[in-house]
Amino acid sequence: MNKASTLELLSMIREAADRIRDSVYYSPCPYSAELSASTGQQVYLKLENLQMTGAYKERGALNKILLLSPEEKKRGVICASAGNHAQAVAYHATLRKIRSTIVMPTTTPMVKVAATQNYGGNVILHGVNYDEACEHALKLAAEQGLTFVHAFDDIAVIAGQGTIGLELLEQCPQLEAVVVPVGGGGLIAGVACAVKELRPEVKMVGVETARLPSMLLALEKHELVTIPAASTVADGIAVRRAGEVTFPLVAKYADEIVTVEEEEIASAILTLLEREKTLAEGAGAAGIAALLQHKTSLNGQHTAVIIGGGNIDVSLLSRIIERGLVKDGRLVRIRIYLPDRPGALAELSSVIAGQRANIVELLFNRAYYGVSLGDTAIDVTVETRGAEHLAGLLAAISKAGYTHERIL
Repeated sequence: MNKASTLELLSMIREAADRIRDSVYYSPCPYSAELSASTGQQVYLKLENLQMTGAYKERGALNKILLLSPEEKKRGVICASAGNHAQAVAYHATLRKIRSTIVMPTTTPMVKVAATQNYGGNVILHGVNYDEACEHALKLAAEQGLTFVHAFDDIAVIAGQGTIGLELLEQCPQLEAVVVPVGGGGLIAGVACAVKELRPEVKMVGVETARLPSMLLALEKHELVTIPAASTVADGIAVRRAGEVTFPLVAKYADEIVTVEEEEIASAILTLLEREKTLAEGAGAAGIAALLQHKTSLNGQHTAVIIGGGNIDVSLLSRIIERGLVKDGRLVRIRIYLPDRPGALAELSSVIAGQRANIVELLFNRAYYGVSLGDTAIDVTVETRGAEHLAGLLAAISKAGYTHERIL
């Protein structure tokens, strides 16, 4: 993309900022002392999860909708999305009395499907991933004369997302780096153009899920590639092929693209929830995951991390919390062998209580695990304060004469 084109995009981003200003939340960007200490950066969190529909996608969707002609508004709009773009299109179209049809993959979390319907969108579930949903939406758009609002590969949508970059420069004058979640590339393309054209020295780092690194592979091969579908906790960036429009922009502006694993994303979600009291979905937490795992080449910079969205299914959140507690040693299951006689459990409970650990579940078994006649095996699930507390508990159980093993 040539200089004239990028300057034109910067102008479009500025125009989009004026256009959407009264309808989109100017999200805060607070400094995080705890995350700064944990990551070695000076971390600022751009909280786009606080938008009305819970994600930054409102910016691009609204900018596109406001640019529609009267005839296009009359016919209606259609989009394909795993959830956040869907909610944004439905919400802002409905506010302006524009009919919206939303094609969502069948795997979309029900919380996002219900929210999209509540915002007035006519939801059609089709395909097992974004790409299949998008193909169906394009077909319907052609058949019904609807305007297709692409989730990322549309210059008006890119310009809308780029308004975040202008806000970051206003909110963080000392800005040295921006970490952005990457799916199809619409967010990083817009933000990077806004930031780099005004402050070229600022580093731009993109973060993809390791299961679907479509942008990273495209940059390595110098051409767009389509990768196999895969499930991921970061469904908001689960894109098999980067955008035709976004790819050259990312190639021009991104200094680095890194990937994060599923467990790293889950850990970042829990970290944000516990330390920052901030709820992020998988895609929204990807940037923090990259910093916590030291995946980037950044070293102590003033770094803004875009928390792109907070629309996470509560059942998934529950599993993430439980697994995180297990990983940290704060929730542990121990199999303990003890005599099958009255008072044996009370004696064991006394040992555990003496270490100030909390029993949350008990499971007895006399027939399995090689238990001798006259003995029983008991699986005890306990809450602890962490690894050090757990080590003390296990030592106390051993000292009391119990054979035991930790169940992982």
